[in-house]
Amino acid sequence: MDSRKRIMEADVVVIGAGPAGIAAAIAAGRQGASVILIERYGFVGGMSTAAGVYPWMTFHTQQGERVIGGIAQEIVERLMERGGSPGHLRDTVGFVHTLTPYHPEIYKVLAVDMLREAGVKLVSHSFVDEVGREGEYIQSVTLTGKSGRIKVDGKMFVDASGDADVAYLAGAPTLQGRESDGLSQPMTMKFRMRGVDVEAIRKAMLADPDNFYHKTPFAELEKELIPLTGVSGFYKEWKAAEVPINRDQVLLFIGPEKDEVLINCTRVQGLSATDVEELTLAEEEGRKQVLMMAEFLKSQVPGFAEASISSVAPQIGIRESRRIDGLYRLTMEDVVTGRHFEDGIARSGYPVDLHDPSGKGIMEATIENDGSYSIPYRCLVARGPVNLLAAGRCISTTHEALATTRLTPSCMATGEAAGTAAALACKAGITAAEVDASQLREMLYAQGAIV
Repeated sequence: MDSRKRIMEADVVVIGAGPAGIAAAIAAGRQGASVILIERYGFVGGMSTAAGVYPWMTFHTQQGERVIGGIAQEIVERLMERGGSPGHLRDTVGFVHTLTPYHPEIYKVLAVDMLREAGVKLVSHSFVDEVGREGEYIQSVTLTGKSGRIKVDGKMFVDASGDADVAYLAGAPTLQGRESDGLSQPMTMKFRMRGVDVEAIRKAMLADPDNFYHKTPFAELEKELIPLTGVSGFYKEWKAAEVPINRDQVLLFIGPEKDEVLINCTRVQGLSATDVEELTLAEEEGRKQVLMMAEFLKSQVPGFAEASISSVAPQIGIRESRRIDGLYRLTMEDVVTGRHFEDGIARSGYPVDLHDPSGKGIMEATIENDGSYSIPYRCLVARGPVNLLAAGRCISTTHEALATTRLTPSCMATGEAAGTAAALACKAGITAAEVDASQLREMLYAQGAIV
């Protein structure tokens, strides 16, 4: 053997240690499978830690029914035990029923602890750049990193890369962006500011409700029945300042500290997250916009006069890139009609939240019936390689449906389903498509998942 190319092997190989990959690896490990989890950064958490996506939205329907359970809910409860989350709080914007704030640094440590408990081998600082395939089966993935080349053999593979990297390298059919022109939802460079007078923001909202987007009654905020969690608006200040960012309002979230906010306002459009040159440009533009936004907030928005940037995300946040074209493609109609499938392996109560790939606005659509829809197992099963599953942002959906499935709790839920299915397939010696969805649903239910 070439001493410069090491070999590792496991029953289940998960690529990407974001919310979906973490849940997939834990789920597979708890089923008794040997698991290797591969991550390109030196820390886990994906968009939640690398891109500053905060808070998690949402574990509930608009009516207040919790539809996300299992490993995702366990993570929240264990964060609460460590002081890393207050749990599920009412969304003061009202776009969703609840938000779940969390401390990203505590989450990083907790997630690794849970992976270790499940017997998962974590291999970080490693990037998958080659897939070894023989006929219908993926035999291995090859990593590039500080140790040189590492070949990882496996029986089942879970693509939780966010960008369908493994599916693409394996020759599986993939989709990207909207069907008409291939453009994806804009990317956002998130950042945090400290020294914010949150009470001044609350008073500004109560003084001029029409200057804000809100569905939650302001009476609850005025009587301090609920803490201020999210703010969407400052329309007048934004319009007057004419900041050269193609959006129509300010969006920010409070926490995790009392004087801290997460700013979700930058918008980089027309660039691809799967093209290294375009992604480089997106990062450059995003960081320039961060400075513009911070200056605008300090000079024009109540509560920010003494605030300063405390951190900028290590990478730009990606809402949409490449995804698999699986056995079933979840549609906008499936979501808004609240469709439930016989092979549903996860539920979601998050409405359609489609950021315009080229314009300023956001297209919204609520979910009918019980306020939730289900994600069928077939959306996780890739076409082509028979031992490949997808989880998280890169499952099989249309451009419009992705605008709801991409949210963190849904990614955790599809991750748990993919990991459980992968372990089941290994035990039975079957392909991903041959997994009995009824049996999988029963296993997930037994684990506390809501299907």
